[in-house]
Amino acid sequence: MKRQSGFTLVEIAIVLVIIGLLLGGILKGQELIVQARIKNVVNDMNGISAAVYSYQDRYRAIPGDDKGACSRWNNQTYAGDGNGAVDPASAAAAPCGSFSLSPLPKENTLFWQHLRLSGLIGGDASNADEPLNAVGGKIVVWKDPFASPGTVVGFAVCATNLPAKVASAIDSQFDDGLPDKGSVRAVAGTDLTAAVTTAYLDDASKVYSVCKPL
Repeated sequence: MKRQSGFTLVEIAIVLVIIGLLLGGILKGQELIVQARIKNVVNDMNGISAAVYSYQDRYRAIPGDDKGACSRWNNQTYAGDGNGAVDPASAAAAPCGSFSLSPLPKENTLFWQHLRLSGLIGGDASNADEPLNAVGGKIVVWKDPFASPGTVVGFAVCATNLPAKVASAIDSQFDDGLPDKGSVRAVAGTDLTAAVTTAYLDDASKVYSVCKPL
């Protein structure tokens, strides 16, 4: 008679242990990636706040709104209207010399070029592109975001396209973790003119935008 061959219980147990270790390592690695993204977005938002304060100390103006930009960076940028607000509805006042960008930048995108020209943040100073955050969304500045007249009143920095877990963690680090209360608010999606959401839903199909005042 032929002898039946197969795995012993010890061999099966070893395989299961190895699979468990691999799965544990994968899950732990994913958690570390999420935590790193949260930390990067928080650091970006804090860094922008620090850069704005430094710009105001140095030039007595707000980046993007700076009327004196042409006197410092002729033929490299546009000047703002100097009304004390960085408004996404306001176009730049005028190009400096022969400099031009198409389309005409609004003050909330000109904001980034002024900071780059000042050396307070990195990036290509020849453009006014909004930087990307660690999860592939944008970091934007906005006046009175989230439904007129604005749930976050005044000048705010916002991170868009955030998964629920990342958005909730960022809110918790800065504020109370609640998207519709406190100084930090959030909206489902990327429309910063919409009303704030009432909860972060852990759904892979949903993204959030989180704003904090500057």
